[in-house]
Amino acid sequence: MPEQNVVPIDQILPNKMPLVALTGRPIFPGIFTPIMIGNPPDVKVVDDAVAGDGIIGLVMLQNETDAAALGDLCKVGTAAKIVKKINLPDGGVNIFISTLKRFRIKKALHDTNPIVAAVEYLDDEEDNTSEVKALTRALISEMKQISENNPLFSEEMRLNMINIDHPGKIADFIASILNIDKMEQQKILEILNVRKRMEQVLIFIKKEQELLRIQKKIQKEINEKIEKSQRDYFLKEELKAIKGELGMTTDAKSSEYQRFKEKLDVFKFEGEIKEAVEQELEKFSLMDPNSGEFIVTRNYLDVISSLPWLDPEPENLDLKKAQEILEADHYGLKDVKARIVEYLAVRKLRMDTKGSIVCLVGPPGVGKTSLGRSIARALGKQFFRFSVGGMRDEAEIKGHRRTYIGAMPGKIIQGLKIVKAKDPVFMIDEIDKMGQSYQGDPASALLEVLDPEQNSSFRDHYLDLPYDISHIFFIVTANTLDTIPGPLIDRMEIIELPGYIDTEKLEIAKRYLLPKSLEKNGLKKAQVKYTQESFLHIANGYAREAGVRNFEKNLDKIHRKLAKVIVETDEKNESPKDEPELKFNIDKKVIEAHLGKPIFPEGEIKKADRPGMSVGLAWTSMGGDTLVIEAVSIPGKEGITLTGKMGDTMKESAAIALTVARKLALERYGLGEEWFEKHHIHLHIPEGATPKDGPSAGITMATALLSLMRDKPVKTRLAMTGELSLTGQVLPIGGLKEKTIAAQRNKARHIIIPKQNERDLDEIPAHVKKGIEFHPVERFDEVLSLALPD
Repeated sequence: MPEQNVVPIDQILPNKMPLVALTGRPIFPGIFTPIMIGNPPDVKVVDDAVAGDGIIGLVMLQNETDAAALGDLCKVGTAAKIVKKINLPDGGVNIFISTLKRFRIKKALHDTNPIVAAVEYLDDEEDNTSEVKALTRALISEMKQISENNPLFSEEMRLNMINIDHPGKIADFIASILNIDKMEQQKILEILNVRKRMEQVLIFIKKEQELLRIQKKIQKEINEKIEKSQRDYFLKEELKAIKGELGMTTDAKSSEYQRFKEKLDVFKFEGEIKEAVEQELEKFSLMDPNSGEFIVTRNYLDVISSLPWLDPEPENLDLKKAQEILEADHYGLKDVKARIVEYLAVRKLRMDTKGSIVCLVGPPGVGKTSLGRSIARALGKQFFRFSVGGMRDEAEIKGHRRTYIGAMPGKIIQGLKIVKAKDPVFMIDEIDKMGQSYQGDPASALLEVLDPEQNSSFRDHYLDLPYDISHIFFIVTANTLDTIPGPLIDRMEIIELPGYIDTEKLEIAKRYLLPKSLEKNGLKKAQVKYTQESFLHIANGYAREAGVRNFEKNLDKIHRKLAKVIVETDEKNESPKDEPELKFNIDKKVIEAHLGKPIFPEGEIKKADRPGMSVGLAWTSMGGDTLVIEAVSIPGKEGITLTGKMGDTMKESAAIALTVARKLALERYGLGEEWFEKHHIHLHIPEGATPKDGPSAGITMATALLSLMRDKPVKTRLAMTGELSLTGQVLPIGGLKEKTIAAQRNKARHIIIPKQNERDLDEIPAHVKKGIEFHPVERFDEVLSLALPD
């Protein structure tokens, strides 16, 4: 058979051909693939090629543009033979091509559509070394690994890759199917050296493998999460089914819904409350447990279901037992106890469970808080205490509005939730120390709480439902009424607790403070013995204030030192159990050894023992106190200097006192005008750092000035209080009980008081008045006859 001559493909291909611009990726030689062409000029090129030899050039656009020119195309493309053409309804064509060979554009024959160029065909630079063979195996091996892990690679692709025998064509085929940038593919198309082309393709295969590895890892993690979620879901569904068979609640949300419903059904709500509760329950049942609103609604239902809504049972008060409890818990305070017992008697007589509002006013340490606890014990009720000292936000009283996560009810509703009783005893401490801010006025918020006419339908901002708090027995405490708003005072029954005198402190120390302090410091009652004189020495020398708080602190200080002595002695002895217990007799000497020298020495009684001095009585939030008024005259210009941190009212009283004293000195005592012209008066009240104000020192200042002008001392152990008018009248004052206690502590034996305050003497206990003679006066002349007798 004669041998046939094979004509090379580049001799069949034309040297000039029409070009079709590719907007996507470049197409490599040796591939059979469909292409969709929609651009009308390109469609015409295809039609002309089909009518002729069927050869077109495929070249990638460097930059996409609507009207491509030769300058927009890459320099290297691929010649292709159109195998089949299918016309599309939209005017485009779908052609099947067989790519033949690379070419480079030499010269433009027609620069715009249709683009026609003269081309030269490019041959692979063969390199039949063992390195190329190794690269061929590596490409096929690596690509096989990628194709196995990537479902996008069909079986046909895998077979084509294995059946290709030319290294250059293998590199072209792999480059055409790798997911790499089109410009990177164009660079591979332009590489003629087979070995270099294969190396470049191998690099891209390695990158693809790394991406596949990361993708696989991510897919695995996602699958594990999905599998866990599915497993948890199926297990939960199984658990629900099991619980359903056993008649148990199916999930936490259903369990809570059932719990809330059972609790709320007991209360048998009506009207507005019933409607609101049912709406909240329905909303709760439809909510997703993972939503933020779910927690808000759950907390709201928890508050409602935890509150005591049922009316309290009728009280069974035992008046005798109540009196015994009050007597056992507190010494003295007979008037206070009597008023509390009267309250209880009225409650029993009326069979009324409605609450009352009592305000206990007195200095610190007189037992206001402990008295509140005793009232709760006497009534047999739950006790809840909270302080409003320094409070600036009304939401602390009336709650926060339920518009954000973290909102809470006010202290009143919180307290009811804690005590779980509708008629407890509530103590509101330090009501005189509330503040105001841009967040509201807590004192105004308390007006509704402490009003018996309004608090039967108290509406907390958080709860936003009417709640009856009229059964609560409110006890309010304060050190002074001066800073409490008037409307708030009107809503309360005021009970004043005066301070204690030294004999009362002695009894309180023996009955309550000593046993408490011994137990606190680990001492036995038999180990420490106090005499009556030692208690009085602590009261007069170290704790002269109205209350007994400092008294207790001083006892604690002594007992701590005794505890130290006992421990040190035990550590020195090898067998402390065999040693007899140490015992201590506490006398004045031991007290001073442990507490130091007295803060108030025995001789330090405020007295007026020289001309220009007088002793006055003052009321403070800490109780009563004594003030010494001092006046001196010095040669100089006429006038008066006031010192001692006096307030405006006290300065006005000093001006009135000077006028009255000057008039009397000129008219009655024959002092000439020249005395005033040549003398400058200085009036001072010691303890200059302590603010002082009020009109009740009027007669005291006038007496001190007349004592100075007459150069005559005031009568000893005499104290006085009263406001002075410009015409010499003595006007009434307040706080007589506290002032009397202060005078008793100062060993005064005579007290001058305004005539109109004579009615207040009945309220002062007999043991406080013991040893004191009261002198009611109407005019300043009577004061002079007692303080500066002729």
